[in-house]
Amino acid sequence: MQVQLSGSKNPLAYLLLIAPFFLWGTAMVAMKGIIPHTTPLFMAGVRLIPAGVLILIVAAFMGKPQPQSWLGWLWIIIFALVDGTLFQGFLAEGLVRTNAGLGSVMIDSQPLAVALLSLWLFQEHIGLWGWLGLGLGITGISLIGLPQEWIFHLFDSGITISIDNWQELFNRGELLMLLAALSMAVGTVMIRFVCRYADPVTATGWHMIIGGLPLWGISSVLESQQWENLVLSDWMGLGYATVFGSAIAYGLFFYFASSGNLTSLSSLTFLTPVFALIFGYIFLNEVLTTIQWFGVFLTLISIYLINQRENIGGNQKPTITDTNTTSTQNLTTASNSLDV
Repeated sequence: MQVQLSGSKNPLAYLLLIAPFFLWGTAMVAMKGIIPHTTPLFMAGVRLIPAGVLILIVAAFMGKPQPQSWLGWLWIIIFALVDGTLFQGFLAEGLVRTNAGLGSVMIDSQPLAVALLSLWLFQEHIGLWGWLGLGLGITGISLIGLPQEWIFHLFDSGITISIDNWQELFNRGELLMLLAALSMAVGTVMIRFVCRYADPVTATGWHMIIGGLPLWGISSVLESQQWENLVLSDWMGLGYATVFGSAIAYGLFFYFASSGNLTSLSSLTFLTPVFALIFGYIFLNEVLTTIQWFGVFLTLISIYLINQRENIGGNQKPTITDTNTTSTQNLTTASNSLDV
């Protein structure tokens, strides 16, 4: 199954499919404006716990069942620690050290990891164009995340990368963003196993609450003045990031991920850095270097190739926009669910 938007006859389905990536991109900008007035782990917990409560309330109105078995709860807890605690923790700490647009691009490298994990676990087809996309993506992410002096002197004879260099890289927000991307990729794949024992909407809500509690616990020990300096606009930004950037965005994304092609769905995240870069430029006056822009270009091209690998290779398969497919029915169901 290939994720395709161009042939969709349902505008609402189209908007629902791209909504998570728009909301993530704009939430990244909102978080960057808030972070000088709060602490990263506290902010990460705020994004998760209230959003999880909202999702569970909506799930109750929708009549979604609660997890019934201990195996279901075990998968939800593991899911929570990986996609909740690790992902949001790395994301928040990395956002302190990088800008919103660049941070979003780093996060959106996760389709590359999803593609490899899906090939290994679910035998999802990648093909020549998909592998080319992966190669370009690795190159693009390297141009974005590695220190420029490493890139300029990469082919110089006798170059050495010392312990200090690795320390510098570890302290950069880009590496933390890559770790966040890997955590999200594992979480995206994990939803398939979680949904064998629990409803995807209910599981998403519980994983956000369980994953957020350790972040608040660590914040209470290591951080101080988490909310004393927040003003009204900051609380409004946190509200946007929580309700729209977490509850709605993650609810939709993991709903689609529970039934669709993971590689193709994840590759739609190429839209997220576009939104983040646009709004980061408008509201935060952020700019990237020429090398980083080239890395962004290669990354977006790579994800496009992954998404369109079947069409480019002339081996088309049923798409998510075929009106007779189960995926379109899932989109319609999701549309109806938002009316509750």
